[in-house]
Amino acid sequence: MSDLHASLPARGLWDRLTALFWRRPGLLVGVLIAAPLLWLGVVYVGSLIALLVQSFYSIDEFSGVVQREFTLKTYAELLRPANADIILRTVTMAAAVTVASAILAFPIAYYAARFAKGRWKAAFYLGIMLPLWSSYLVKVYAWKMILSKEGIISWAANGIGAGAVLDALLALPGIGGNSLSTSYIGTFLVFVYVWLPYMILPMQASLERVPQSMLEASADLGAGGLRTLWSVILPLALPGVIAGSIFTFSLTLGDYIIPQIIGNSANFIGMAVYQLQGTAGNIPLAAAFAVVPIVIMLVYLGIARKLGAFDAL
Repeated sequence: MSDLHASLPARGLWDRLTALFWRRPGLLVGVLIAAPLLWLGVVYVGSLIALLVQSFYSIDEFSGVVQREFTLKTYAELLRPANADIILRTVTMAAAVTVASAILAFPIAYYAARFAKGRWKAAFYLGIMLPLWSSYLVKVYAWKMILSKEGIISWAANGIGAGAVLDALLALPGIGGNSLSTSYIGTFLVFVYVWLPYMILPMQASLERVPQSMLEASADLGAGGLRTLWSVILPLALPGVIAGSIFTFSLTLGDYIIPQIIGNSANFIGMAVYQLQGTAGNIPLAAAFAVVPIVIMLVYLGIARKLGAFDAL
């Protein structure tokens, strides 16, 4: 036996580690997730904590120096009419984009989940994913040209005799402008175009999980198409709708590029944060503005959970 042990090669460090991880699989899992957890804890959670802490600071109005003393003064500034208007404008746009995206996405997702097969389903995924492969800025600037006064939409409207309708739409107070590219309508259209895939894909995945037997049972019980849609399909597809709305709503809340390029000069939360931490140098107010979407999303997720939207996830 001693001769057999003497003939075996010496175990290296790698062999010892392999044996250790085989005996203790939990240790292997801990080693594998240690780096991601460290990154998540330090970079992500740490930055959120730093953001929250800075939002309780204030800035001296005369010297412009940040006063590192705990105060609610900065949050009180959010209630000023100009700042409250920014928050209301952003939340309204995010809600409108989310509702419009859900309405547009549902028939597309339903067709892909129930009727598209083989190559047609591959074409569906390609059509949905293809816009995501192009540059974000290129898409936004392309839409600026499309929505301009000399763009293809104005040209097409005038060509079919609907120029007066477009002019009347642009004359609406609050949402109109000189052209679609300088109006809230244009901003809304670009937001919907950019974020629509993020609504379609979760909704399509959720609709695919709706059992065919449930639809057949609904038909056997005498329910029509609309009743089946309202009582069976929509409740079962709600998790996908909620998941998609989280994307569209939160992305619209924080975006600052689209409102800068499309629309008038009115501020959104993302633009306010960008300007305050950049040119204005008001880091506390920028941090307080940045906390607003986080709070809104936490409230939204809490309501969705109460409604049972995550039960089927």
